[in-house]
Amino acid sequence: MLTLVLAVVVIALVFEYINGFHDTANSIATVVATKVLSPTQAIALAAGTNLLGALAGTAVAKTIASGLIDVQVVEMTSQVLICALSGAIVWNLITWYFGLPSSSSHALIGGLCGAALGASGSNWNAIVWSQSADPWWKGAGLLWKVLVPMVTSPVLGFLMGFLVMGLLFAIIAGMSNSGGWLARLARPRWVNSFFGKAQILSAGGMGFAHGMNDAQKTMGIIALALVSAQAAGTLDNLPGWLAFLHPSDAALANGDIDTWIKFTCALVMASGTAVGGWRIIKTLGHKLVKLHPIHGCAAECSAASIIMACSALGIPVSTTHNISSAIMGVGTAKRLNAIRWSIVARMVWAWILTIPAAGGVAYLLIEAFRALGWH
Repeated sequence: MLTLVLAVVVIALVFEYINGFHDTANSIATVVATKVLSPTQAIALAAGTNLLGALAGTAVAKTIASGLIDVQVVEMTSQVLICALSGAIVWNLITWYFGLPSSSSHALIGGLCGAALGASGSNWNAIVWSQSADPWWKGAGLLWKVLVPMVTSPVLGFLMGFLVMGLLFAIIAGMSNSGGWLARLARPRWVNSFFGKAQILSAGGMGFAHGMNDAQKTMGIIALALVSAQAAGTLDNLPGWLAFLHPSDAALANGDIDTWIKFTCALVMASGTAVGGWRIIKTLGHKLVKLHPIHGCAAECSAASIIMACSALGIPVSTTHNISSAIMGVGTAKRLNAIRWSIVARMVWAWILTIPAAGGVAYLLIEAFRALGWH
């Protein structure tokens, strides 16, 4: 059983690594497309800011560890967690191969739900669907923590990108019409120069937001595996070199995430980020809409602000959905036909299919484990 627990930790870190190179494109696509930074510089910036963001809080990790699956209905054993992670990994690799910017967050959530459903004998009560609260954003379950944000956060990303870009256009137009030195500053050369520098900060903010939300999801999985193993007695009598696997008293009492889990997940995500993800960068940064530094800065600021706000509330939103929709909003502010809507359609289908597809893979893996007598 200890071997299975260690396998969960390793597979979770594999998922985190894939998340790093799969979702890196989301945080650096615009800054690369606008040629503000070289690919190497952009990846280094994203890796560093991912690391810092991953260490900033644990609210999302607590949601993943305890807010989606009813452990009174289904026991989240190591086998179940392995199937959940594997479902997410398979879907991530499929969408990465085709260059589709899908959500690693929703792939993991889908994997968890599919594995729990399979392990419970198709008992739908294994999934926590909805637990309302006051205020509403503190509600738990798939509805409040996943489905509502899955719809609202991209809409907010689109609207914010559109409004920020519209405001910038209005400011520049006003400067152009004012004459004098303000009109000179509104020329394309000066605008590109200013927002080229500003985009370095906005890209850093996007990387921080990605680490703050996405890295915490794997932290939650590892914490869930270790707390479950502790309750089952699997971690009793561990050799000294594995003593760190024991959840601390604070982790057991308050759902806190142990420090070694935070640092390990942060470093692994940063390592994956350093690999990059060129297929998705090409989709977001080149195929979706033609970007200049002002557009990239507006999109990154819009998406990063939404992701960080949701992270503080413990809501596991999709970096992919938010930056993609912000880019769409920025492009629409230029003109409606600036967006390649056929690419948007492919992306939206990937978004819709992610949770059921990853969940389906995890469910089938549970059935395969059961047929082989491993579960």
